[in-house]
Amino acid sequence: MVLKTIIKATDRWTHRDGEFGFMFEPYTGEECVSLDCEMTSLDPQSAELVSIGAVKVRGSKVITSDRLDIKLQRPESLTGDSIKIHRIRGIDLHGGEVLGDALQDLLYFIGNRPILGYYINFDIAVLNRHIRPRFGFSLPNKVIELSHLYQHKIQQTNPELQPDLHFEKIAGKLGVPIMGRHTAVGDAITTGLMYVRLLQGKIPS
Repeated sequence: MVLKTIIKATDRWTHRDGEFGFMFEPYTGEECVSLDCEMTSLDPQSAELVSIGAVKVRGSKVITSDRLDIKLQRPESLTGDSIKIHRIRGIDLHGGEVLGDALQDLLYFIGNRPILGYYINFDIAVLNRHIRPRFGFSLPNKVIELSHLYQHKIQQTNPELQPDLHFEKIAGKLGVPIMGRHTAVGDAITTGLMYVRLLQGKIPS
């Protein structure tokens, strides 16, 4: 934790006057960005990005008109096993964006807003593996983990309960429709809807 704080402070100092200095400024608005990535594996050290989805959440609304839906050029590590999960075939990535351009678009879209996601630290670890060599810093944004927020809300009224934290189970308990499961933008929108429901609605027992 101390090392991460030192690295973040060093990145802020190094980039304060650069192109992405805005990312290190304190955020004072009411938006966050729900983010999801589809990848070739579950190993953060080797997983390659296949698609990136992000949508802005403003107060009690998921702004589906203000979203990012990027398919990338086919990575060499795309295999049949990963296709079974995200259902994105090599042919579907024909004409996909170059990774560097996609990451730059993502940085501008997120800005210095908090990043919301489901097991989002995995996505961020993979993104940072590609962002730091290209841009010289890691994502400095505050992170909101949906599963932790859900567990906290449930245990406020049921301290002994260990809720099922599977994505589909959380959505079902909250009465949120799943929008295109295992597509990056679909999962990002669904996560945003679950987050709004947790903040605004009555928490199920």
